[in-house]
Amino acid sequence: MGGSALAVATLYVINPLATLFTNAWSGSMIDRLNKRKLMIYLDIYRAVCIAILPLLPSLWIVYVFVFFISMANAIYEPTAMTYMTKLIPVEQRQRFNSLRSLIGSGASVIGPSIAGALLIASTSEVAIYINAIAFLLSGIITLLLPNLDKKPDIHTSNDRLSLAVLKKDWTIVLNFSKKSLYIVFVYFLFQGMMVLAAANDSLELSFAKEVLLLTDSEYGFLVSIAGAGFILGAITNTILSKKLTPSFLIGIGSFFIAIGYIIYAFSNEFLIAAIGFFILSFSMAYANTGYYTFYQNNVPVHIMGRIGSIYGLVIAGITILITILFGVATQFISIQLVVIVGSLVMLLITIILCVFTLLPSHSKVHSSESIHSK
Repeated sequence: MGGSALAVATLYVINPLATLFTNAWSGSMIDRLNKRKLMIYLDIYRAVCIAILPLLPSLWIVYVFVFFISMANAIYEPTAMTYMTKLIPVEQRQRFNSLRSLIGSGASVIGPSIAGALLIASTSEVAIYINAIAFLLSGIITLLLPNLDKKPDIHTSNDRLSLAVLKKDWTIVLNFSKKSLYIVFVYFLFQGMMVLAAANDSLELSFAKEVLLLTDSEYGFLVSIAGAGFILGAITNTILSKKLTPSFLIGIGSFFIAIGYIIYAFSNEFLIAAIGFFILSFSMAYANTGYYTFYQNNVPVHIMGRIGSIYGLVIAGITILITILFGVATQFISIQLVVIVGSLVMLLITIILCVFTLLPSHSKVHSSESIHSK
């Protein structure tokens, strides 16, 4: 598969495609159900589906199961975001998000290492079953968290899911968007950058093989450098979290992600690509922390499931189109040129994002006292 950029890019479409099948209605469900229970059920569901994977007779059936697992992931993410926003006090959210980035960065490096060790020491089936057990453990740990939905929500508790309710919820999201254009603008600029990053990442292996001419071990080392950048960025971000504002984190963090991709896109040797990888991965923790804090402080928590799901639906559609476009483009022009164009567009987006987030007139929106979060 690594030899065909289009084939690899197609694999990246599964997650956003699953999002298209869920997010039109899942947000309405998330805001009306007990978030903790829903997360537990989704963990159990994913554990069962993953445990079944080694028993499936066909690769295509495996893809179908992966699609259903991805649907659960699409529901889980906005559910967890809503729960965390309710759980963490406003003044502690930025610190929490920086620690969350640190843990996520560590997992992104340690996880593949553990998986590799398991594949060497045992079989792929054992690695898959351990992954399923991890989801079960996640469900058990979630069970120990406080139940934040004991009292019925006056905004949604009497509504049952129906087409009329879905239409009403979409109208609520639309009205919020009209009243909060700046918030929507920042959200979609940031997500636009992430879409282009995902599209570039879908070509990463083919770029490394065909442009940089890396061996498997060299490519593995390149990925390790990116992992080190993630961890170091997350550590420094955690240390500096109280001194940096969300606006600075979003704007400057996103800008340097684009700079990293530019260096990587124009590279023709390992060292230059490694520098680009390190810069973009180092900056990712800062940008994500700023984005999560901004989102939590400015989206009303009682409609956060609907906002996140419906906005995510739009982003998923764009992700599919851009990823396929990038994959198809490589059939007509060089992979490096495709990545360069994508990175330049990303740089333009992040410059606009940087300017808008750092405007003094919008400092209130980025503060921890934003009125929407209360």
